[in-house]
Amino acid sequence: MRNIEKYSRGYFMPPVKSLKWTEKEYITEAPTWCSVDLRDGNQALVVPMSLEEKLEYFQLLLEVGFKEIEVGFPAASETEYTFLRTLIEQDLIPEDVTVQVLTQSRDHIIEKTFEALKGVNNAVVHLYNSTSVAQREQVFKMSNEEIIDIAISGAKLLKKYAEETEGNFQFQYSPESFTGTEMEFALDICNRVLDIWQPTPENKVIINLPVTVSMSMPHVYASQIEFMSDHLNYRDNVILSLHPHNDRGTGVADAELGMLAGAQRVEGTLFGNGERTGNVDIVTLAINMYSHGVNPQLNFENIREIISKYEKLTRMRVHERHPYGGELVFTAFSGSHQDAIAKGMKWREEEERQYWTVPYLLIDPKDIGREYEGDIIRINSQSGKGGIGYILEQNYGLDLPAKMRENFGYKVKDESDRLHKELMPNEIFDIFNKEYVNISTPVQFNQYRFTLNDNYETIVSIMIDNEILEFTGVGNGRLDAISNVLQNQLGIQYKDLVYKEHALEIGSGSNAVSYVGITAIDGELYWGCGIDPDIMTSSIKALFSAVNNMVTTLKTPIEKGFSLHNKK
Repeated sequence: MRNIEKYSRGYFMPPVKSLKWTEKEYITEAPTWCSVDLRDGNQALVVPMSLEEKLEYFQLLLEVGFKEIEVGFPAASETEYTFLRTLIEQDLIPEDVTVQVLTQSRDHIIEKTFEALKGVNNAVVHLYNSTSVAQREQVFKMSNEEIIDIAISGAKLLKKYAEETEGNFQFQYSPESFTGTEMEFALDICNRVLDIWQPTPENKVIINLPVTVSMSMPHVYASQIEFMSDHLNYRDNVILSLHPHNDRGTGVADAELGMLAGAQRVEGTLFGNGERTGNVDIVTLAINMYSHGVNPQLNFENIREIISKYEKLTRMRVHERHPYGGELVFTAFSGSHQDAIAKGMKWREEEERQYWTVPYLLIDPKDIGREYEGDIIRINSQSGKGGIGYILEQNYGLDLPAKMRENFGYKVKDESDRLHKELMPNEIFDIFNKEYVNISTPVQFNQYRFTLNDNYETIVSIMIDNEILEFTGVGNGRLDAISNVLQNQLGIQYKDLVYKEHALEIGSGSNAVSYVGITAIDGELYWGCGIDPDIMTSSIKALFSAVNNMVTTLKTPIEKGFSLHNKK
């Protein structure tokens, strides 16, 4: 890339070492969450939400569990003013929920803001002005003291109008573009505002330090936050808040490290909606905590429904790879990943362990309303036997022998490759039925009966070329007796018969399923499956299915041997 010489680091490190946050391993408790979807998020939409849509979105945020919700900039437009008045006049704000409004440090805007807030139970009034070097020099063309005067003037006006207006108000101040501000100046302006507001334990003030534009690696922001936390006046009565944007793709990391550094509150949006690359994603932040066993105090147990409402109201889309919410984020196509997940899930069931440790899955998808079937293991030409076997077992109750899973896996992968598409569970089941289940050509099993002898003598009826023949076989078991008929009287040669059976518990309650594998003379292994209400019949059908697969593949000639009688 060219023109590298015109770029340089635009942030400012703290003047003193601020690295205590590096000694902390993880976040131990949820911050206070403030959703800014209805202000910061809404103003970034191509088509901002209507009043009705904003009311519906507000209800969604309540359902998720937000206790602080920024509802807009009521002095900026009639829509936002009307929205706030509707919430208040229709008593739509629960008693334990605080709404937040944004205002610039200008008298008529602050007056209009408090007019819109009249009668509110609880509200945060958020005052801001830009403090960065770039804003001071290029936009406002003001000195440091002039910028401080803007903040002090606004802080005094907030106190004045709060005293004159019905309602319960908490103040918040943001040095906007904090990340491009010298730390000493950011600290000075915040402390000057705090001196005006004089926070107390009963009436704490929020100091919000936004990543208005992300300019550094996350550890730099954490050090900036720690410096401010260590040096703010009235610290015990200050709630230190973060508002990260995602310009460098580090919004979540900025917030997490900022919390380690002393922040107690986070402003963000669902799925990171917001200007440019968006605000910090509260869904990701909250579920990251959840994955460490920390209660995030927000409810994403039905994330599909939340996504559906979010996409409808914002006209935005949650990307397939978006953490936790994306359609494919729990999905494994890779054969080795599928095999590990399938084994991990089975191990967890058998061992009954308390903690979730399944390979490749950070959390249990079911905890946020995702399903194992169709969400975790999906099948294409890259998939493996473990995943394909898992799909059959989870959806249809078929627990294939390991070698049969391998054999079937190749068939499924070949079909996916041929069609050049992902295969759905029903398509995989159809392939299994076609390739293995109750195969009746060229040798069709009709019926069997056992004699009264103790040596498992069996009479079996078989159809070959539309001719029904009966044979007598003897073996060390009933299936062995019928196998001997196929080998000794029909001339079908194989060895090393392997057998497995179980009840079919999904889809047909009274059926039994059997699997038979036989090895041809050339060493190739062939499989068949039998499904029938009678367990013995299912095993015979499995044997005939395996034999037919072998005979068809090898084009083995069939002798009719000695039949007891012949019926056309």
